[in-house]
Amino acid sequence: MRVFRTTVAALAVAAFTILAQTLLTMGASSAETVTPPAAPANIGIIDSARFTDERQGIATAMTALKQVRGKFEPVQAELSGMRERLNTMRAELQKKRLIQDANMTARQADEADRLELQIKRKAEDAQAGYQREMMAILEPLQKDLENALNAYAQAKGLTLVIDANRVPIFYAASSLDITQDFINEYNRTHAAGPAPAPVRPPAPAAARPTPARPTRP
Repeated sequence: MRVFRTTVAALAVAAFTILAQTLLTMGASSAETVTPPAAPANIGIIDSARFTDERQGIATAMTALKQVRGKFEPVQAELSGMRERLNTMRAELQKKRLIQDANMTARQADEADRLELQIKRKAEDAQAGYQREMMAILEPLQKDLENALNAYAQAKGLTLVIDANRVPIFYAASSLDITQDFINEYNRTHAAGPAPAPVRPPAPAAARPTPARPTRP
């Protein structure tokens, strides 16, 4: 009986020892396979809307904008003069409607209507031309800015850059704002010379004829 009890006790101790060693081994294995938490990302916040700030923005962008706006200033002045003439014609027509011949009033009203239609078409053509010029100049500039921002982020060790002009941000520490630093760096490495000549769009279609309006009775 004593031999049996001694044997059982020895087996129990051996089993406990094996179980303890197994648990320790499993714990060590688990500890070795646990993935450590990722390091926090280095984030930069940029506001691309500030690129076109007249005083502290991207110099080449401002040069391009001024170049296109200057090109369309003559047609804007022409449209302004045409609108003033139309307003004067409408005002005179309103004053004389009841004291002059009805046929004269009708002719003057037709003339004012034709001028209004000319203004509308000229404004539409100018707007379309302005948009073509802006796209032709700003598209290559935008690509260059993207490449420069990528290089800037890599040089600064940033892993994420967010554009506050496109993504709503409820809060960000001011230390994350890299906008002005990037603008300064871009202006330092990119001379603000004349904007590149835009690719010329196809010639516009011939002017649309103004339909004749029936004479009012």
